[in-house]
Amino acid sequence: MSRRPPPAPRRRTFLHRVAGAVAAGALALSGAVALPAATAHADTTAKGDVIANLWEWNWNSIASECTDVLGPAGYGAVQVAPPSESLKQSNYYWWDVYQPYSYSLNSRFGTAAQFASMVSACHAAGVKVYTDAVINHTAAQTGTGYDGTTLTNKYDTPDWNPSDYHTSADCPTSDLIIHDYSNLTQVQNCELLGLSDLKTGADSVRSGIAAFLNKQIAVGVDGFRVDSAKHIPAADMSAIAAKLNTTTLGSAPYIFDEVYPGSTPQPSDYYGSGDVLDFTYASKMKSAFQGNVSDLESLSSSGILPAANSVSFVTNHDTERNGLHMSYKDGDSYKLANLFQLAYKWSTPTIYSSWQWSQSDQAPPNSSGLVTDTDCSGQWNCLDRDTAVVGMVAWHNAAGNAAVSNWSTKSSSVIGFGRSGAGFFAVNNGSSAATYTFATGMADGTYSNVVNGGAGKVTVSGGNASITIPAKNAVAFYNGSYTCTVGCDDGGGSTSTVNATFNEYASTTTGTNVYVVGSISELGSWDTSKAIALSSSGYPVWSGAANVPINTSFTYKFIKKDSSGNVTWESNANRSATTTTSAITLNNSWNVASASATDVTFNEYATTTTGTNVYVVGSIASLGSWNTSDAIPLSSAFYPTWSKLVIVPKSTTFAYKYIKKDASGNVTWESGTNRSYSTGTSSGYTANDTWN
Repeated sequence: MSRRPPPAPRRRTFLHRVAGAVAAGALALSGAVALPAATAHADTTAKGDVIANLWEWNWNSIASECTDVLGPAGYGAVQVAPPSESLKQSNYYWWDVYQPYSYSLNSRFGTAAQFASMVSACHAAGVKVYTDAVINHTAAQTGTGYDGTTLTNKYDTPDWNPSDYHTSADCPTSDLIIHDYSNLTQVQNCELLGLSDLKTGADSVRSGIAAFLNKQIAVGVDGFRVDSAKHIPAADMSAIAAKLNTTTLGSAPYIFDEVYPGSTPQPSDYYGSGDVLDFTYASKMKSAFQGNVSDLESLSSSGILPAANSVSFVTNHDTERNGLHMSYKDGDSYKLANLFQLAYKWSTPTIYSSWQWSQSDQAPPNSSGLVTDTDCSGQWNCLDRDTAVVGMVAWHNAAGNAAVSNWSTKSSSVIGFGRSGAGFFAVNNGSSAATYTFATGMADGTYSNVVNGGAGKVTVSGGNASITIPAKNAVAFYNGSYTCTVGCDDGGGSTSTVNATFNEYASTTTGTNVYVVGSISELGSWDTSKAIALSSSGYPVWSGAANVPINTSFTYKFIKKDSSGNVTWESNANRSATTTTSAITLNNSWNVASASATDVTFNEYATTTTGTNVYVVGSIASLGSWNTSDAIPLSSAFYPTWSKLVIVPKSTTFAYKYIKKDASGNVTWESGTNRSYSTGTSSGYTANDTWN
């Protein structure tokens, strides 16, 4: 039998699932003093405002990171995943935690006791704790949660009754789901991809949500990143914030809202309840570090949100997966964007650390769904403890509120700027080393380069410094003593490897798996026993990643291994690839030689219900040879348009059709005759279709 994953619930990968609220008295805390807190904004002029976003780390690992890394490095806060009980399903996808089942603090990240211990450990290290607050909705899927809660009706949870949700009286769509994201009523009163939408306009619901958040505040939580805040009316957000208690540290909880870009509502609508995450800032980082960093001179006037009302970031868990922003796969350019964020005086900065992935739905490293301890030398990507990043956190804290000054554009790839004598930063996003003389605005003297842990020195004379910046690297120094605190043995220099993602269409039988093997040691040096195993989570497309040397040419091939270890090689010639300093993705199809291959991106406009997904199947082997079990799953990242790039032979005419599969595997074919497509000898073909 062919291997394929069960269908995932329909959603946009860049939209998260948010937690439901709690009945007003259900979470009352004995002895807690209910003192409403004023709206809080981050103090961007203070030292220690940098947020480490340790996304979907478990509580024990976060506690250790606060103690060993974040506190000593000078981070001001840590952002953690939603702490409530959530959906538990067999694939353990990352987005399960955005489908809340109850407000129990026993979750896939640890127990309530471990959560409280983590908060205490972080406080002891001088680090505040902000949780991801899922308060717009509860789960779309029934089933069992991580604390044993069973839901048979998505509108009836331990914390909510059917009357606590928006109904047809509030939402104008027949299925209660948002279809028009330019319609404010739909965006805020209908269900986000089938997630049960709480009636936040009701005071009882507001009180229940506040009780859930106050429960966390009583444990020591200092603030909240509000998930899918744009789906909650701004007035409701302000009303909920007004019901929150002061924190155990004696201040108002810090709130920053996720307002994903769109025609309505606008980020400024939410300034009354807190700050807003700046998606435009992250988009500008991608544009500059994948283009010309010289464009950053006009960053402050480029349409980013006001510094006093925003939180900046380079990427997050949604946008690194849907391609909107950069990710660790962009190698050194990605790290440089984070260093720039820490150097440039603007809003509260965040540094994102999570795990490496090859499929957008992929679960974090886990044991039966429970997230395992973070191992920064393995699958986890711990940017927060990188030497250069840690050095720039110290630099950021030392520069404080000093204004940007002495901007110098040396080329499209090399810029430098100071912070009014408090520090100087220069970055080279080019492929070769660059030497320039910069007017630094700094006092004369010799300074330590924080980017390489202080190993390098810069001498300023007459306010000027001749600085050699290695390729894809930076140099930064500040007015004060610097001592490396974390990662001092890795030099903080440019990495020598880059991420290569391998995607291979290959149908298999049960017990047979697909691997990639190649000419370099990172791909096993043609030793099939050392081949890289690929994941079947997107079957029939097998995917995996490896860190390979930069600026290197190599050859590779895909193989199949059955349960007895027998190896079958592709019949085509060896494939070849060449790396630069940026991540690469290699898309292939079994037995289709690279020289004979081209690509077609299939875009299909199709609405679906929760649990149903769209596939493409066709007359050629690359499209499953009409076998629906081997049909190619399309991505719902830009729902209702489903898309996928597929490798097919050049100069070939083939027939194809789209199908839908529900959660039980039932197949629905679109109506009408078979579609037809012909490829030529070039590349970059596109088929744009609408469900018949």
